[in-house]
Amino acid sequence: MSRKKKIFYSLLAILIVIQFFRPERNSGNAASPNDIAHYTTVSPELKNIMAVSCNDCHSDHTDYPWYTNIQPVGWWLNNHVKDGKEEINFSQFNSYRVKRKMRKFHEIAEMIEEKEMPLNTYLWIHKDAKLTDSQAKLLMDWANDNEKMLELQYPDSVSKK
Repeated sequence: MSRKKKIFYSLLAILIVIQFFRPERNSGNAASPNDIAHYTTVSPELKNIMAVSCNDCHSDHTDYPWYTNIQPVGWWLNNHVKDGKEEINFSQFNSYRVKRKMRKFHEIAEMIEEKEMPLNTYLWIHKDAKLTDSQAKLLMDWANDNEKMLELQYPDSVSKK
């Protein structure tokens, strides 16, 4: 057997074997008792925008496309979701301390304004997740309003951001 065939069959065998090692899925409830909607008003329009553009990576529930069943793609996406939830988890938002809530509202507005969210890698496949200017403005205004509300309610936390 030629060297190229040995390499090909070895890679094929590895690809087949790794299919049996699947990451744990993020399949909890998107809405929990600590959900952001229990903390602040989230209009139906805003809730829909977040469901389409944010929640797959920033909640306790991800809607997985078919290609996540193929490794190593599934591992890569699982890592993406894990990182997103570490940054902000809308399903657990109400469990955050006041300073963290303030910081997260600020970061939401900033990331959207700088067009860093949703991630370009997410938008490659999820074209409908791209925010229109009006959707981005709605999200930024909502985040800024919530940050200001917290600053008014907890003025001692402002200087400690």
